[in-house]
Amino acid sequence: MTKGFVYLVGAGPGDPGLITVKGLNCIRQADVLVYDRLAGPRLLAYARPDAERIYVGKSPDRHAMRQEEINQLLVDKAKEGKVVTRLKGGDPFVFGRGGEEAEILVENGIPFEVVPGITSAISVPAYAGIPVTHRGYTSTLAIITGNEDPNKDDSSIAWDKIATGAGTLVFLMGMGNLPGICARLMEFGRSPETPVALIRWGTRPEQRTITGTLENIHQRATEANFKNPAVIVVGEVVKLREKLAWFENRPLFGKRVIVTRSREQASVLSTAIEALGGEPWEFPTIRIAPPEDFSPLDKAITDVRSYRWVIFTSVNGVKMFFDRMRENKKDIRDLSDVRLCAIGPRTREELEARGLMVDYVPGEYRAEEIVEGLRGKVLPGDRVLLPRADIARKLLPRALEEMGAVVHEVVAYRTVLGDGDAAAIRQALADGEVSVVTFTSSSTAQNFVKLLGEEGLPQLMEKVAVASIGPITSRTARELGLRVDIEAKEYTIDGLVQAITDYFTGREDA
Repeated sequence: MTKGFVYLVGAGPGDPGLITVKGLNCIRQADVLVYDRLAGPRLLAYARPDAERIYVGKSPDRHAMRQEEINQLLVDKAKEGKVVTRLKGGDPFVFGRGGEEAEILVENGIPFEVVPGITSAISVPAYAGIPVTHRGYTSTLAIITGNEDPNKDDSSIAWDKIATGAGTLVFLMGMGNLPGICARLMEFGRSPETPVALIRWGTRPEQRTITGTLENIHQRATEANFKNPAVIVVGEVVKLREKLAWFENRPLFGKRVIVTRSREQASVLSTAIEALGGEPWEFPTIRIAPPEDFSPLDKAITDVRSYRWVIFTSVNGVKMFFDRMRENKKDIRDLSDVRLCAIGPRTREELEARGLMVDYVPGEYRAEEIVEGLRGKVLPGDRVLLPRADIARKLLPRALEEMGAVVHEVVAYRTVLGDGDAAAIRQALADGEVSVVTFTSSSTAQNFVKLLGEEGLPQLMEKVAVASIGPITSRTARELGLRVDIEAKEYTIDGLVQAITDYFTGREDA
């Protein structure tokens, strides 16, 4: 039997963007993914569809699986000849018990590799605007467990040395012991006026920070009902938060946004949301599939010189059209006498990336405005090719025909039901974890309802904003019984992001 392999991977503190490139590669190649509750859920989307996913999360008051069972699980799966990725929050060797797991693997002769992660001890304070070291305040740092092994009779922490031995003290998972930690530090010489910060769910949209002093922070935490998972920072560097806080000041901070586009296209919207401090959750309600029959598209490509215009209405149409050109041993020289129209800036960019100049891009991206813009450019008798989706609206080809054009509409791709995790999204909606759901086309709205089911959906969406890319999509959403709160003025991804930002920042012209 082939011997398996185990990767002990640090997933970082919660923001999925903080995992290392190597860690991400380990997720992608895993046969088995063993993960805990502090590993960002979005990271699981990078696993292979056939990978086995096993949750072994632990919290201070509840364990899904004991550490000894986790150790044995890694051994058993590896002995089955599988590649196992053990995904741990933060860094596996910083209070992550990764050392214990590595020892068991050595004892069983199982090869392994440790992939370090960004520890919450430095990243969480950074996201709260607190540098753990600063020349003007301190050059020493100590990282201490806030949750000692309960089976120990005596503390293994040298409180008499730690209390004043380092300028910045960072305690991990210590909220349950906060009163004792503060008392010990003051007992051994730390001033009661020493600044303290508590940072909960650091680097995530739920991040929350409260500050105080060793003397009063427990009272403030009690009044705020502040609980784990949290990082405790003790030291003068906490004073810098007021000046350096950046993450919590972003316009979409704390907002979790459902992205319903296809997996291939979701990244553009997701990246824009992340840049503004929000957290995108990709829930692909549509999937781009090839036509059931390529022959009509192939014939149009063969005869492409006979057309006066080719109108591309989406990036997907461009990609599929040129994929088939290549398949048919054709290239852009066949388009030398053909005029090109691109609907939207992304579609134009996709064409320009192929070395093509676009003759016309409408100022607005609805079929009605497109037709008006083409009036006088498309002449009676002009042959017009429209390679687009199987479910595209018929308004554009009909209007072009009324102008006297000879329109040839071919299916370049199909839009089919996506494979997003509907159960997870329903649960997130029920738990109040979602701020806004985005729809970038009528099909994303229709399939959102199909995947989640109509039963109880209005109640689930009651406190969730719905953002639409334009009036056609908005109308579809309303027909499905969804309330539309946000509609882009410019019917593009950039316009949609701007409308969402305006909505949550309360701009009067939103």
